[in-house]
Amino acid sequence: MKSFFVTGTDTGIGKTVVTCALADALRSSGVDVGVMKPFATGVPQKDGFKSEDVKLLAQYSSVDDPESLINPYFFPIPTSPYGAAKKLCKTIDVDLVLSSYEKLQANHDVVLVEGIGGILTPILKDYFVADLIKDLNLDALLVVGTKMGSVNHTLLAMNLCKKYGIHISGLIINQTDSDGYDLQDLEEDLVSLSGIDVICKIPLLQNVDIKAVSQILQKDSVLSKL
Repeated sequence: MKSFFVTGTDTGIGKTVVTCALADALRSSGVDVGVMKPFATGVPQKDGFKSEDVKLLAQYSSVDDPESLINPYFFPIPTSPYGAAKKLCKTIDVDLVLSSYEKLQANHDVVLVEGIGGILTPILKDYFVADLIKDLNLDALLVVGTKMGSVNHTLLAMNLCKKYGIHISGLIINQTDSDGYDLQDLEEDLVSLSGIDVICKIPLLQNVDIKAVSQILQKDSVLSKL
């Protein structure tokens, strides 16, 4: 199995939950899986990893890689890397991210890289998440929500990936809204409009349960589809 970049149609769409669940499923199947979140922003945690997302990624993959490799850049304000670096007068070196990924790739059979925000979240003034995926030379898994407008957001993300030459290996629909699209209807529309397979549908869960999502991925034989 090859490494993947997990991106989404929006922020708060479930990328971290899906990436953690994929890591857990891979580890359960005996795969040495590494994880990476090149950029994280938000309120820093008091103990351990600065980012809660990075803490979860490390936990469910059971890695002992240093935080500096898993998460080269953390900014303690909730905005894009570009906006955070500008406000905090920091400099982002994309080469550091690329070299960190190469080290993780050398240490693990598979690396799951989780993006920040959506496909066009800015990292530099003229460098976006899509550019990072391209530079890492990774196929993408696209996490899609179910609120009204998700078809539009998904097709926009797909068209941008096509423009960049990024291959989308599959869609993962995460039911984020009980009043949004029906899961089956959304799957049928997206497959019909894009020709890209939905490899898993995650129903709305009362509480975020990564183990439960991991079991759904395994039940749907997601690993065999990648």
